[in-house]
Formats: sequence, structure tokens, C-alpha cells
Amino acid sequence: MSSESQSLRITEMFLSIQGEAASVGYPTVFVRLTGCPLRCHYCDSEYAFYGGEKQPLDEIVNKVVDYGSSHVCVTGGEPLAQPNCHHLLARVCDKGLNVSLETSGAMPIADVDKRVSIVMDLKTPASGEVARNDYSNIEHLSGKDQVKFVICDRQDYEWAVFKLNEYQLDKRVGNVFFSPSYEQLSAEQLAEWIIADRLPVRLQTQLHKALWGDKPGV
Repeated sequence: MSSESQSLRITEMFLSIQGEAASVGYPTVFVRLTGCPLRCHYCDSEYAFYGGEKQPLDEIVNKVVDYGSSHVCVTGGEPLAQPNCHHLLARVCDKGLNVSLETSGAMPIADVDKRVSIVMDLKTPASGEVARNDYSNIEHLSGKDQVKFVICDRQDYEWAVFKLNEYQLDKRVGNVFFSPSYEQLSAEQLAEWIIADRLPVRLQTQLHKALWGDKPGV
């Protein structure tokens, strides 16, 4: 492979507290890849759509290891939009680190390294990208993986409950998260709906935004 073929376009890398998913609260190295084919209405990482810096894969892996954290999250944008993301995931897993992948569910996940914990964000109607969901991905999820729904309103909630039941997601993956869209739906309201329906899901808020606000690099 040429040096060009062993590179990835990176928007940012940083060490922070994981604010979401099953590893919430752990110090985590974030590798944010550039680019995304989706345009969700509530996106909080639009700055990752373009630009970034092309970096050699070896250099990226070395930087991740140098941070000294046992948890690594590869995110975007949509990280799987860059095919070499698969090589990055495998290489970081080879270092013995706990690796998670945040993906939209619009890109195929069948070839993702089986050591990776996939956090798949199924797009709700209010996202504007519900038609991009590739439901064939669900059959490749297992108990180490997670599914997230970002809920903007009551219609989103009812749609997410339907999908939860249709695919029996709570029996397929380790965690199903219902997360209120930042500044669109209160966590209190979503919590009341979850309690009323006795749902087998976890309410998820964004810890990093509670700590530092809505900004890059946290």
C-alpha cells in the first residue's frame, strides 16, 4: 500500500471525558474523521464535514497510544465514509485498547472489526435523514454493541419505540439509548415518556455538554 492509501483525513484528536454511550464518564481519546454524507437537522459536528488534515495511519495510531488512555472513540462526521477507517479500528484494537465506533447506520458495518463496540445512531424522522437508515446493519449487531435514537419530539419518540419493538433491539444489543436532541426536547420530558411506557432503554444525556457546553474539542 502506498503512503496515500494508508492515510485518513482527520478533523481533530483530543482527550476528554466520554459523554455518551456505555463508556460514559471514562477518559477517552477521540479521533474525529472528516466527512459525512448525511445532513441531520440537529448535527452538532458540522465543522467536520469539510477540511481536516490528511495524516498517515501510523502517525494516527501512535498519537492515540501516546495519549495513554485505555478508551478510544472513532467518530465523525461519519467515520465509515472513509474506507481506511476499518484499518484504523483494527490497528487500535491491536494495541489492546477499548475501541468504540460512532456511526450513523447509513454505512455498511459488516466488515467492522469484531472487537469494536459499535454505537449505531438510527436516524429518526425529525433528523431529516430517516430514509438513509440501512436496516440490514442491525443483523450485524451483538451484545457488545449499542443503538442510539436522538429524539426531537413525540413523533420521533413513537417512531423509535416502534423500531425498538420491531427489531427487538433491547434483546440484540447491550444498550439502547434514547437521547433528547440538544435544545429541542427536554431530558425531563423524555424521561417521563420512558417511565410511562416502561421502556427497556436507557435515557442518555450528553455529559460533555453539561461540563463544557456545545463546542468542538470536548
